[in-house]
Amino acid sequence: MYNKLLHTPEGFRDIYGNEYYKRQDVKNTLFDTIKKYNYMNIDLPSIEYFDIFSSDIGTIPSNELFKFFDKEGNTLCLRPDFTPSIARVAATYFADYEDILRFVYSGLTYVNSSDLQGKLKESLEVGSELIGDDSVKADYEIISIVLDCAKALNIEDFQISIGNVEFFKGLCEEFVFDEKTEMDLRDMISNKNYFGAKGILDATDINEDVKDSILSISELFGSYECLEKAIEMSGNGRSKYAIKRLMELYALLKNEGKEKYISFDLGMLSKYNYYTGIVFRGYTYGSGDAIFKGGRYDKLIEKFGKDAPAIGFSANVDQLVSVITRNKKEKSCTDQE
Repeated sequence: MYNKLLHTPEGFRDIYGNEYYKRQDVKNTLFDTIKKYNYMNIDLPSIEYFDIFSSDIGTIPSNELFKFFDKEGNTLCLRPDFTPSIARVAATYFADYEDILRFVYSGLTYVNSSDLQGKLKESLEVGSELIGDDSVKADYEIISIVLDCAKALNIEDFQISIGNVEFFKGLCEEFVFDEKTEMDLRDMISNKNYFGAKGILDATDINEDVKDSILSISELFGSYECLEKAIEMSGNGRSKYAIKRLMELYALLKNEGKEKYISFDLGMLSKYNYYTGIVFRGYTYGSGDAIFKGGRYDKLIEKFGKDAPAIGFSANVDQLVSVITRNKKEKSCTDQE
């Protein structure tokens, strides 16, 4: 019994010594970089009502939440994701505020999943949210902040992969898929599971040409040229608009010499169903997962009572510490040679 109590629960750990200070340095660097864009500090509670993260909101599945009850019998949960909490704040305290809102935050998130492949259930995140602007310039601002954050952390080999969920949704709307089929396809395409996606499509009555078009989404990734291919295969206005929006974003980035950090992936479909436009992930060597994640969620805040478009991103501080430490070691070994 005592042995068990001397250890942290699975997926949690103690942080001390040099790692603690490295973690604080990364967090502060990210925070200070975002603040330069005039973002307002916000601190949010770790515990929210369960409804803030319900299936209707479009966040992670409820069985991955840490749930419990207060003394009144209300179902509460530990925050798995900052975005719905920010949406709640925007709708509650800024309901009549018509100007653009910019928030920067840091804090812990909690995901109660048993299939995380060694990932922690508690993670430290820093992020920002831009609310009240549906323009491509707002998308550009968030992408620019992510690039500045990577630069401030001296991450040299860095790439942001960008998609747009509206491209996929337009195709599903064009071919009249039901909601379940769309969600199942979304999971398969997002995970690059070609055979799984084909199996779902084979169970429908659509023709082979349509199947091939949808399955080809997973192959639409890489440089700007993949956008040109995508717009050629788009037979509906919604999908075409999604690609044109990415083209506009690319033009802004190219105008500032940032295009070398950008690639595209139209099969990128986040597990967070509240995303409505561009989605993106930032990668570097030494990390098997994205160190930055984000996207546009123009319909989420209205679920809390305020009609306002929004876009944001989060950075996983623990992954960043691991990447930076590994890169320093590799550089040190190279210098010694």
